[in-house]
Amino acid sequence: MAGDGNSIPELEQEKYDSDEQVKIICLGDSAVGKSKLMERFLLDGYRPQQLSTYALTLYKYTTTINGKPVLVDFWDTAGQERFQSMHPSYYHKAHACIMVFDVQRKVTYKSLSNWYKELREYRPEIPCLVVANKIDADMRVTQKSFNFAKKQGLPFYFVSAADGTNVVKVFKDSINMALSYKKNSSDFMDEVMRELENFELESKEDSSDKGEKPNEGKTDLV
Repeated sequence: MAGDGNSIPELEQEKYDSDEQVKIICLGDSAVGKSKLMERFLLDGYRPQQLSTYALTLYKYTTTINGKPVLVDFWDTAGQERFQSMHPSYYHKAHACIMVFDVQRKVTYKSLSNWYKELREYRPEIPCLVVANKIDADMRVTQKSFNFAKKQGLPFYFVSAADGTNVVKVFKDSINMALSYKKNSSDFMDEVMRELENFELESKEDSSDKGEKPNEGKTDLV
């Protein structure tokens, strides 16, 4: 698993519990264009916040849905994906996922099944969109069948970060799906994660009260 055990502090993610704030994550292999897609959508208005400690980049976006302001945080991998796995905190409290592959690189398409499997381990129910990027390199690829999304029952989009084809639609749809999921969620994984975090915190406090070092008296199993 990527990461060194650090997690995004719970206080930083509690904001996603409010009705007007959503978290949307991006998944996919390196160099498929995840960051370029976000920058294309946000254009001059984007404010990327690089959090090197946690190996991620946040893109903040504000919009209005049904007359109400909605604050959206788009999470980008910032290199974690090279480990072929993401830190659990990346998935925590996410309301939707945009999964990207490069139509010119078959290996990135084959990787979708692994990314999707990991996503469902942490977020069993959130909506997921599949994006075929870089169609501008050869428009004939739009005549091909990419069956992964169909098999999983996921929405599928041909896009180009270079010329903007379908980029706005992907992100607008992801926001609407995230909000819809948030209103109708029966996902219990947030509660499980919260209980685990509380348990770890209590364990640390107990060890501190007893004057023990974190690993004192414990034997690692190989």
